[in-house]
Amino acid sequence: MESREKLIVRASWVSIGGNALLSVLKIIIGFLAGSLAVVADGIDSAGDIVASVVTLYTAHVITRPPNLKYVYGYERADTIASKVMAFIIFFAGAQLGISTIHRLVEGVSRELPSILAIYVTVVSIAGKLLLAYYQTLIGRKTGSQMLMANGRNMINDVIISVTVLVGLFFTFVMKMPIFDTITAFAVSIWIMIVGFRIFRESSLVLMDGVEDANVYDKVFKAISRVKGASNPHRTRIRKIGHQYMVTVDIEVAGDLPVRQAHELAHHVEKEIRIELVDVYDVMVHTEPEGDDMANEKFGISRDNLEKLKKKKPKH
Repeated sequence: MESREKLIVRASWVSIGGNALLSVLKIIIGFLAGSLAVVADGIDSAGDIVASVVTLYTAHVITRPPNLKYVYGYERADTIASKVMAFIIFFAGAQLGISTIHRLVEGVSRELPSILAIYVTVVSIAGKLLLAYYQTLIGRKTGSQMLMANGRNMINDVIISVTVLVGLFFTFVMKMPIFDTITAFAVSIWIMIVGFRIFRESSLVLMDGVEDANVYDKVFKAISRVKGASNPHRTRIRKIGHQYMVTVDIEVAGDLPVRQAHELAHHVEKEIRIELVDVYDVMVHTEPEGDDMANEKFGISRDNLEKLKKKKPKH
C-alpha cells in the first residue's frame, strides 16, 4: 500500500492539473463569449489551484519527524493548511462580489453572451465532479482534512457551475444580459460562505475539539473490557492531524503493586487502539479506587458523558 503522504501528493497534483485546465478554459472562453459569470467560475477554479499548491506543500511538511521544538510532529500542518485555504476561498469570493456590485451599480450595458459559455460550463461541471470524487476518495482513505475540504470545495464548485448554467439559460431565454451579472454576484456570495465553513471546521481541531462525541463512548467501551480498570474519568481526546490523542485516568485497586498497575494501563491502551481506527498516542494515568475527583476541571467521565451530549456547545 502506498504511503499516506504519497497519496496526498498525487491527489494534490491531480487537483492542480485539473483545476488549471478548467480555469484557463473558463476564463478565456468566458471573455471571448462575453460572460462575466463564466469568468467568475474560472476565477473560482484558479483559487482551487492555489489551495492545491498549499495542500501539496503541506503534504511534504507533515512527513517531518518530531523534534525538540515540535514534539508531537507536524501533523497539524494539515489543519493549518485548511485554514489558509479558507482565507483564499473567502478572499476570491469577496473580490468577485465587489467587482460585480460595481458593474450592477454602474449599469453598464452589455450584449448577450455567446453560446460557447454554455458549452464550457457543461464541461466544467463534468470535470469538477470527477475531481471532487477523487479528492474525497483519497481524503477519506488517508484521513486528510485538507483533501476532504478540497473535495467539498469542488462539490461547491459544481453547484456554482450549475448556477452559472441556469443563469445563462435565463440570459438567453429572456434576452437579458443582466442575469449573467446577477449570477456572478450569487456565485461570489456562495464562495464566501464555503470559505467561512472551512474556517469554522478547521478551528474545531485547532481548539482541541472533536466533531463526533461518540469517540468517548468507544474509549469507555474499550476500558470496560479490561478487568481491574474502573471509573474512567478526566478523559480528554483531541486530534493531531487525522489521528486521535487520548488521555484518560482510571481507578485500580489501592493495594495493587506498581508493576501490575503499569501492566493494567498498557492493557487499557491496547484496547483503546483496537477500538479506535486512528490513534496517535494514548496516555493512561492510574489512581487508587475512591480517589477524590470533586475538584477536577477538565475532561469527560463515563458518568457525565450523556449529560454533556445533551448540552449544545457554543461554536
